[in-house]
Amino acid sequence: MALQPVRGTRDLLPEESLRYRHLTATARRIASLYGFGEIATPVFEFTDVFKRNLGDTTDVVTKEMYTFDDRGGESLTLRPEGTAAIVRAFISEGLAQQVPLRLYYEGPMFRYERPQKGRYRQFHQIGVEFFGASEPQADIEVMALAVQLLAELGLSDKTVLELNSMGDADSRTAYREGLVTYLRDHHAHLSDDSRIRLDKNPLRILDSKDENDRRIVAGAPSIAASFNALSADYFAAVKEGLDALGIAYKLSPTLVRGFDYYCHSVFEFTTTHLGAQGTVIGGGRYDGLVEMMGGPATPATGWAGGIERLAMLMQADPKPPRPIALVPIGETAERAALRMAQDLRRAGFAVDLGYKGNVGRRMKRANKVNACAAIILGDDELAAGAAKVKDLDSGTETTAALDALPAALAGYAAAKP
Repeated sequence: MALQPVRGTRDLLPEESLRYRHLTATARRIASLYGFGEIATPVFEFTDVFKRNLGDTTDVVTKEMYTFDDRGGESLTLRPEGTAAIVRAFISEGLAQQVPLRLYYEGPMFRYERPQKGRYRQFHQIGVEFFGASEPQADIEVMALAVQLLAELGLSDKTVLELNSMGDADSRTAYREGLVTYLRDHHAHLSDDSRIRLDKNPLRILDSKDENDRRIVAGAPSIAASFNALSADYFAAVKEGLDALGIAYKLSPTLVRGFDYYCHSVFEFTTTHLGAQGTVIGGGRYDGLVEMMGGPATPATGWAGGIERLAMLMQADPKPPRPIALVPIGETAERAALRMAQDLRRAGFAVDLGYKGNVGRRMKRANKVNACAAIILGDDELAAGAAKVKDLDSGTETTAALDALPAALAGYAAAKP
């Protein structure tokens, strides 16, 4: 059997890895501007961390989790999403004493799904979680962070912010009753999954991908009609804040997100450029999750973004810094070039050093790696304590003392692609 990656996984080769690094570095930098510190959790947790808190009727729990027993008999699960793991860390590490607390994360997630464009069984996410702020301004701020990230990645014109509110617990209870009454009248025409959800979590039917379910849901009562004054005022404040920041959004009354822990604001940044996998960032408020997992009552809000999908939307790959090519001539220069390359790298320069070939072949390699300059070093240069520096864009050639090379090359230290 030919060796292949496991279905739904893939290798990230250097060119694509560079895109991923650019994306995560941009996200980390912008998150820091908003006061978010970075956290990393293990890639597997006790199964109950996810099973108990994502909701027993979610597809992730019922169909998609990678769960196994370890040698000690403990049931463990590769994390299918980041929020529950971050909340577990928030509780177990005693972080409630630090609220308001803003956390940024990135890393691989795992779900047993049918692979297709933009959807993998091992995928990667960036995300932010904001604990301890119950005000609408916290929701506005995490959405503003996402808007700024998309803008800096050049994706503003490819994405739309879709917004809804789940209301508070009382509003959801009232809406649930009306929704169940409506859906029971259409019970015979619902999908099998939605019939199961009708008794356990009917709001999840609003998120069904079944086309017939969608037609039925289109006529369902609006959740906004069940809002109490608190829920209505909260959602109005969120919309007013987004308007004040000039952030455009589209109201999406059936948007509920995929997990059971959301309340009040829920949102998705969607695109039409990736086919069926249209959500690139999604999140919302989850005030009850920390307490449900055994921690203190703590309001929270946040979002997660799919790195694969965001990377697919980016138009151009970022390029690595252009190196300086060392072109030694002769054995003595070869030895000197090895030391010179190390010294220049320690000084912050990207350096390409070939190990064989005449001057012509080495200069061809310099062009192939898109070098910005070439340092030509032979016996004559070594005897004079200097090297020839050729600018490969302009073709101009200068001479620089060997002991002053870093200063002479300062203009190339941050050579752009």
